Amino acid sequence: MHEGNVSAAEALKKLKEGNERYITAAVNPGDVSPKIRQFTCDNGQNPYAVVITCSDSRVIPESIFSAGIGELFVIRVAGNVMDNHQLGSVEYAADHLGCKLVLVLGHEHCGAVGAALQGPQGGFVKSITDEICKAIGEEKDEWRASCLNVERSVAVIKESLGMKEEESGVKVCGAMYRIGSGEVDFME
Repeated sequence: MHEGNVSAAEALKKLKEGNERYITAAVNPGDVSPKIRQFTCDNGQNPYAVVITCSDSRVIPESIFSAGIGELFVIRVAGNVMDNHQLGSVEYAADHLGCKLVLVLGHEHCGAVGAALQGPQGGFVKSITDEICKAIGEEKDEWRASCLNVERSVAVIKESLGMKEEESGVKVCGAMYRIGSGEVDFME
């Protein structure tokens, strides 16, 4: 069983070590056993980190960080953009579950970022691409645009929730996932 309510630094270390294991793994080494399922059913969840990431089916935080049941509080939305629903989820995880690390995880070849780069969109996806456009401005490089999008989401979380690490003990940071290699580049 993992220990919850770890420091932001320890949570970040666990994510980095988990990603190192994932890069060469053939299967997810995270605990998904009946024992951990029953334990978390009986005792509740105690995740050590919040991960906000894209809905892209190739981006699976529990696998990327070699985590099992109850270890990560994952929030997924196309383009890893922030709105009140995502902010409420982050706030819940920090205030009620004691998570000290919030990681916004973008990725290469993001369809939502690609759509924003193509220009104005219609329908409901417009709410997503409009947020991404605020982040990327005139940027045309897909990788750099994805990084800027992550940076904006980090800033929105810090500003909206008033999360200053020195006051709250909660660290908010960003990272980029490389789909081809499995590596995560942390933006610290």
